[in-house]
Amino acid sequence: MPLHIVLHEPLIPANTGNIARSCAATGAHLHLIHPLGFSTDDRYLKRAGLDYWHAVNIHYHDSFEAFAESQGPDAGTFYFVETWGETLYSDVSFRDGDYIILGKETTGLPPELTDRYREQTIRIPMSEATRSVNLSNCAAIVLFEGLRQLGFPGLK
Repeated sequence: MPLHIVLHEPLIPANTGNIARSCAATGAHLHLIHPLGFSTDDRYLKRAGLDYWHAVNIHYHDSFEAFAESQGPDAGTFYFVETWGETLYSDVSFRDGDYIILGKETTGLPPELTDRYREQTIRIPMSEATRSVNLSNCAAIVLFEGLRQLGFPGLK
């Protein structure tokens, strides 16, 4: 079972395109939760993903609740990436089928989600020089740590 990247209301098409390309390269599934800040026909989205869109296993959801319900009771663990998370992403023991959930570029994830899943909110260490790490970089950092822990299944 693959890892999953979940983007909650992403705003910037180039970030989503870059994340889609990482998903295509690793076999991770990509979930996009509406509303999106762009059209999926956006040229910047397509350009960032280049010609890899056919290799992306992509799912669209109307809300976080619809997304969570569609995954079922046996879904992997939901990990929410936020700058204030108490647990480092590298201290998590990822398993096949886990979900890496990232919020919109301007505000991150809504507090009602992170409050509910506080124990599963993780962070990437960084200096105080910036507010956060770019969304597509965050997705890649955490995704590749999960894949490293799993032995890079199916990758050469």
